[in-house]
Amino acid sequence: MDGIDLEDDPDADWSLPGWTYRDPEFFKAELRRIFRPSWQIVAHESDLPAPGDYHRLDYIGESVIAIRGEDGQVRAFTNVCRHRGARIVQDGAGCARRLVCPYHGWTYDSAGRLIGVPMREDYAFDAADHGLQSVQLENFHGFLFVRLEDDGGPCVAQMMAPWAEEIAAYRFADVRALGRVTLRPRDVNWKIVGDNYSDGLHIAVAHPGLRRLMGDGYGVQAAPHADRMHGPIVDRPSSTLTERAYQHFLPNIPHLGDERQRCWTYVKLWPNIAFDIYPDQIDFMQWLPQAPGRTLIRETAYALPDERRAMKAARYLNWRINRQVNAEDTALIERVQAGLASESFTVGPLSRREVALRQFNRRVRAIIPQARQHRAPPPGWSHRP
Repeated sequence: MDGIDLEDDPDADWSLPGWTYRDPEFFKAELRRIFRPSWQIVAHESDLPAPGDYHRLDYIGESVIAIRGEDGQVRAFTNVCRHRGARIVQDGAGCARRLVCPYHGWTYDSAGRLIGVPMREDYAFDAADHGLQSVQLENFHGFLFVRLEDDGGPCVAQMMAPWAEEIAAYRFADVRALGRVTLRPRDVNWKIVGDNYSDGLHIAVAHPGLRRLMGDGYGVQAAPHADRMHGPIVDRPSSTLTERAYQHFLPNIPHLGDERQRCWTYVKLWPNIAFDIYPDQIDFMQWLPQAPGRTLIRETAYALPDERRAMKAARYLNWRINRQVNAEDTALIERVQAGLASESFTVGPLSRREVALRQFNRRVRAIIPQARQHRAPPPGWSHRP
């Protein structure tokens, strides 16, 4: 994806056409061309503290496990037995020093090597060639990313480079999970979730709580692979109790410095991952496509160890505030999905301020050029040269 030209786009002033949010063939092309080569979060390194600890990620028809080996190294494999293709691990997370297929008992160690085959003498193959299929893994400040296919695109660190200094200030590698991974299904196309996340224009209209907390300070910056949205928490007390309490209880965090002490930052990584970066905690969210009109939102919160009562209060109040924001966003994206079902909608104009949406759309059109067409092409277009 390094060769993609994101500057020369004759359609830069327009949204993606409505048919790309509902067409099954376009959806399949996205899975092949966008998601198989993309990086996806499985877990944080601290979620796998001991040998045998694993986390599983299911997406686009694949199942991947990240597991810590006896040597302390974390590796990733497809969750598929090399005998008959059965899924080995069923739980989303756990600990297994040996991975045993429930179908025929083939056994693998935590480094993915095949170490046990019942009635081994009846087979003619080299066990060394039949370990679990490895998957590329990158540790980015403690967060474990996997990629099914390497298309020559950048690593996560390169993608996040424009915001590297800011991310380093929050000590991602030292955080620990505040709870379990949450899965929230949504009857919308995956792009609608991402479009809404990086849309700065709707904040003042649809999120009164964020407007009270941030005033007119919300801003959006676009980079080739990762966008940054941010807003300062204003000093003026909110008229709402929960927001006012958050402003009051949010304690000083010395390592953040003055400029980040009271700022909410959001970083969206191509194509479907976001970090909500608060002074009090960090959330990751990814929206995993399941069908043209169905997406699974996967998220969890992490934070640095801090037992101060004020910090505990701030984290609870953060959750209360963002629960309302999520409810507002859910209603919005459902309305967009319903509207895009209409044949009357082709493309919509984009403001010059919608820099993140422009950047995302450029990349989609560069990868799938048919996205420039206002109406869906005849079936079979994705297989024609």
